[in-house]
Amino acid sequence: MLQTFHYKSLNGLRAFRRWAIPYFNSRIHSNEFRPVLCYLYTEWHCNIDCSYCFQYSNELPGMDLETAKSAVDWLKSLGCRVIPLMGGEPLMHKDFVLDVIRYGAENGFFMYLPTNGYLMDKPFIDEVGRAGVAAINLAVDCVSPRKGLPKALLSIEPQFRYLIERQREYGYIVFFNINICRTNIKDVKLLTEIAHQNHIGTDYHLNEPPHYFVNLDHYKHQDDMLNITSNEYDDAEDLLDWLIDKQRQGWLMVNSITHLKAFKERIHGQMRHWDCRAGHNGALIRPDGTLSPCFDMITHEHDWGRIWEPKFDKEELRILKEKCLPFCSSTCFYNMGHYYKLRFLPQWIRKHIRVG
Repeated sequence: MLQTFHYKSLNGLRAFRRWAIPYFNSRIHSNEFRPVLCYLYTEWHCNIDCSYCFQYSNELPGMDLETAKSAVDWLKSLGCRVIPLMGGEPLMHKDFVLDVIRYGAENGFFMYLPTNGYLMDKPFIDEVGRAGVAAINLAVDCVSPRKGLPKALLSIEPQFRYLIERQREYGYIVFFNINICRTNIKDVKLLTEIAHQNHIGTDYHLNEPPHYFVNLDHYKHQDDMLNITSNEYDDAEDLLDWLIDKQRQGWLMVNSITHLKAFKERIHGQMRHWDCRAGHNGALIRPDGTLSPCFDMITHEHDWGRIWEPKFDKEELRILKEKCLPFCSSTCFYNMGHYYKLRFLPQWIRKHIRVG
């Protein structure tokens, strides 16, 4: 019990320092680009091929350590203290990832690692724990692999068990990242139950087609990216109602209930306006150091600047969001907009405390 109390207390303190304090800083400098979090795309390459993913390419180079460290330094100067690594699959280059996480943690960042888990092993888990990783986001879409959805829990069960075993020793948190697709609706419920049994959180995405302004020349699955069709509306809505009910019962989920309700609207193409803070309190850094306001814009050929020289023009962002918001239910930025309201900030901190 004492170890659990210590673990939860440290998670709460870290969440306040790395999320809440930068949040207050961003409110003070409300007219400036002040990211509360910023994604670092370290790698375009991936070791698997998910049919819904258009954000990887095995033809493009990854990030070098000089760019990564410069990005960390720049974000620190802006008051940001949360950096998720992205890909592709970040663990395509483990030593590089360890160096970046170590450098970020030493500079006071909440370093969080999304991964499909295939390339993890026990020595790496121990190393990344010692390096100071704050959270590990384990991407799983199914219990066992199926066509177009290779991210499956049974394929990485030893890694998952060891992650859970070591979380209190190293102080990181673990949660499942689940993409709700046409063919995995039943699996989503099973994965949610497994997460709850292991006292970890869940984070949901609704698989949706890329927007019209996304460059898809490299994307192999444009004809079938597994997004939900009218045939799955009822099952998807039942699942979302079930998730909402479980969250009300206290099950730990990154998504707000408001966001899960928005998924239901998105299925029917009825998204209402929401507070997207992309390019204002959040952004992405590509492997070459250039910037993008959000995930769908990662392949869009527009000059948003680069690290140390951002070009997030408010009017350009406003025009862009008028076009894309009705078609987007981005988990990252929708939740940021929700928890950016001061009255919901304590709820976000409590979620960190409840893990484990």
